[in-house]
Amino acid sequence: MKWTNLLTIPVIAMSLFSMNSTALPDDREQPIHITADTASINDKTGITTYKGSVVITQGSILIEADHVDMYRGDEGVEKLIALGKPAHFRQQPEVDSAFSDAWGLHILYMIDDEKLTLTKQAKVIQEQDTFTGEKIIYDLAKSIVDAYGTTDNSADAKKGRVNMVIQPKSKNKE
Repeated sequence: MKWTNLLTIPVIAMSLFSMNSTALPDDREQPIHITADTASINDKTGITTYKGSVVITQGSILIEADHVDMYRGDEGVEKLIALGKPAHFRQQPEVDSAFSDAWGLHILYMIDDEKLTLTKQAKVIQEQDTFTGEKIIYDLAKSIVDAYGTTDNSADAKKGRVNMVIQPKSKNKE
């Protein structure tokens, strides 16, 4: 069986077992709060760079990183690039539901598309299920997690497989 075919099986399984991950309805209507050690704002490019223990909150959304570049357009914030050891993203999908958490050394958050691209030591936890890989694309709106392992043959690639832990659904006892 080809390596690419082996990667397809976990991706399909993750799509079938993923949880509902749409954001709380009012998250995007909330103000954005940011703390950092330093901030550099460039009004001409629309890019603001935050460095040093960066914490960003908006409604139930939390982003923690060492370095964040925020890209603003005419309609507001369009994307965030967060770097950390690892950087962390957290969001509550629905009222009274558990938070979904995502980590990666590099996180690209496309705001309008509601997509996270996590690379290098990528990990997503939804409820009790865990997904890890070299790269994870997490569609928050559609609740789809696509995970990819490394394809190189270096000694560092031994951890390059996609790993999942899917917990059984609990049955209600009568």
